[in-house]
Amino acid sequence: MTDTGQPNRPETTRAPSVSELGRKPLGAGHSSDPGSRGRTTIADGVVAKIAGMAARDVPGVHAMGGGFARGMGAVRGRVPGAGGKSVTSGVKVEVGEVQTAVDLEIVVEYGVSIIEVAGDVRQNVIAAVERMTGLEVVEVNIAVSDVHLPDEEEEPEQERRVE
Repeated sequence: MTDTGQPNRPETTRAPSVSELGRKPLGAGHSSDPGSRGRTTIADGVVAKIAGMAARDVPGVHAMGGGFARGMGAVRGRVPGAGGKSVTSGVKVEVGEVQTAVDLEIVVEYGVSIIEVAGDVRQNVIAAVERMTGLEVVEVNIAVSDVHLPDEEEEPEQERRVE
């Protein structure tokens, strides 16, 4: 027996704690993950916008979409109130509960390494989509539909002046 040097004192009566009463403290009985208390769904359009913005941010990407999609975007950009350029042009996604797949159609600048640009686009899209949505990106397929030449923008302007 160990002597603590304290005189013998009778036990004092104290109020029982919440846990001693069998009640659950605030938050008990629920997992610490708030995601288990409801469901979050992310629309395909949300993932498409994130992927489109992330792809456009990569140096060497001139535009998104094929010829027809770019042409329609140019027409839409000239119509007042039409909303201008679509962020999701050239982007298709399939969104599941925990995974997503992204298909992109891009136009690259002349002179850049297509393989490097595609790798950078893939990396940027995966990072942005996973960070912002929490979805696992299982694949990012990239179709390079065109190469933008430096003198392509001047030609339409010259033709308009001749008219």
